[in-house]
Amino acid sequence: MAAAEALVLPGHYFEAPPIICHLHRGLGGAIRRARTRLPGGGQNPVAIVRIPRERMIGYGIASSLVHEVGHQGAALLGLVESLHRAVEQARRSARGDEREAWGLWGRWISEVVADFWSVAKVGVASTLGLMGLISLPRAFVFRLDPLDPHPLPWIRVLLSCAIGDRLYPDPQWAEIASVWEGLYPARALHPRLLHVMTLLHETLPAFVSLLAEHRPDALLGRSLGEVLRVPDRTPPALIARYRRWSRAPDLMSTAAPTLVFAVLGQARASGLISPERESLLLAELIGQWALRSTLETNASFSTVRVPMPAGQPVIWAREQPTYPGTRRVPVLR
Repeated sequence: MAAAEALVLPGHYFEAPPIICHLHRGLGGAIRRARTRLPGGGQNPVAIVRIPRERMIGYGIASSLVHEVGHQGAALLGLVESLHRAVEQARRSARGDEREAWGLWGRWISEVVADFWSVAKVGVASTLGLMGLISLPRAFVFRLDPLDPHPLPWIRVLLSCAIGDRLYPDPQWAEIASVWEGLYPARALHPRLLHVMTLLHETLPAFVSLLAEHRPDALLGRSLGEVLRVPDRTPPALIARYRRWSRAPDLMSTAAPTLVFAVLGQARASGLISPERESLLLAELIGQWALRSTLETNASFSTVRVPMPAGQPVIWAREQPTYPGTRRVPVLR
């Protein structure tokens, strides 16, 4: 339920495919996007999201889940291709060594778009979850792998903060970035690596502006920032909603999943809720969403009469709802 809701955009820009989520004992989240080619031919009719079990705690759930959903959203809107062209144009217009930084932004664009989607949907929960994921020994945080589609971990957190500040301006983003730079000070590094990091840091504001102001054909003249920004996800609005929910907890169970993730993540960032309380609430809510999803799916089935040869008993069946590209198949009960 949370993944499907995270894919929704206001306005009819695409037809969202069904989403299946499953837990995995590995370390990395992943998605097999809908409408990609299957090994045996044909197209995958659903998006399949894999979430590591070790991420199923606190804001790590929302951060990983919505990031993977962002890959599907980007594919449906053709964002990676259109942004590649925009970044390449910026690279050609850049001066001197800055071209190298823009080349790296272009190489990382698919993961950056997914991070942008995640911050837009769940706010600071996305950034804090990312920090939890890549808070590793310095050798990994400052590792620049030319074959890795993910940004350099050190700059990736700063990029997430810059995206958050662009979409939902607040002093908290600068504070989080300062904490991150305090945890991983850029010193005693190879001069070449330090030079690249400096270039990335200097081009970061322009790159975030390019992302937010990008107007692909699929968005019908609107910018990416306009479409993805959700008015009720600003830090003050989220804190105010958390205080209302504290007085009336039942309101939380009826709210949209991404709003719940955003509110609890903001409450955690603001020191209004403990990690233990956050995890307990999310565990309870995920159970409720699972039950609601099961009941809604069950209610969407229609009972039909299956013709049988004369003299044979009548068997009742239920027809499964069909999705584009699939056939309706009766399932006997």
